[in-house]
Amino acid sequence: MKYGVIAGSGRFPILALETARNLGHEVVVIAVKDNAPAEVEQLASRCYWITIGELGKLIDILKKESVSEVMMVGQVKHVSLFSSIRPDWRLFRLLTSLESRNTDALIGGVQRVLEEEGIHLTDSTTLLKPLLAAEGTLTKRAPDSDEWKDIRYGRRVAAALSGFDVGQSVAISERACVAVEAMEGTDAMLERAASLVNGRPLRLVKGSRRRAHLLFDVPVAGPQTIRTMQKTGTTALAVDAGRTLLLDRDEMLFLAEAARISIVGLTLDEEKE
Repeated sequence: MKYGVIAGSGRFPILALETARNLGHEVVVIAVKDNAPAEVEQLASRCYWITIGELGKLIDILKKESVSEVMMVGQVKHVSLFSSIRPDWRLFRLLTSLESRNTDALIGGVQRVLEEEGIHLTDSTTLLKPLLAAEGTLTKRAPDSDEWKDIRYGRRVAAALSGFDVGQSVAISERACVAVEAMEGTDAMLERAASLVNGRPLRLVKGSRRRAHLLFDVPVAGPQTIRTMQKTGTTALAVDAGRTLLLDRDEMLFLAEAARISIVGLTLDEEKE
């Protein structure tokens, strides 16, 4: 099968392309400059580089390659939206039509433009379903009673914030929300939280948007997440089961076990308990 992949940053696009190659799929990659890793060129059937402002060029490439199914994999740095990018006329027209420039509004707008051109935005986890977090305790050590209290509180906070598009993670300590992820990303948020709690343990709760789809902005955790948790005294990680990608899972779990960090996958219904 032939796919188009819009590649952002991190390991997500690399793993998706490696899986596609192993399955024999033809994949045309449109890599976002200053975001996508250079390795995507070696893994793609063909690779094109564009800036974040070149919506028209994206559409032209997909049409030239006769791609009708495209997925977004990897993050595009949110701060890029406030840099000196110059939107082409397609993106400029889209931006001026939006009431807000949060992730949902922007990508939703791009999705509408693509659909008008006969290009369907498909589930970004299509090639990586086995990497979605399972339900239950994923490490040997389950959260203790204090960690569970923080996790449950953090899940309620993350759920309440999910509609405002201000990030996907919260840092909790002693049933208080210490920090909320915004554009800086999870690692920077944890480091900021650690500077505020005077050595008290933190818990990391990553929530997913309450959408029915996984077309974009899927939460991701991996070995670097665990390294940052260990550095910042964060003892437990809670994620949405079936809606969070765990990249390089074996290494991630090995690091978590060594650091005595507990990882749990929870369903959305469990927030109501």
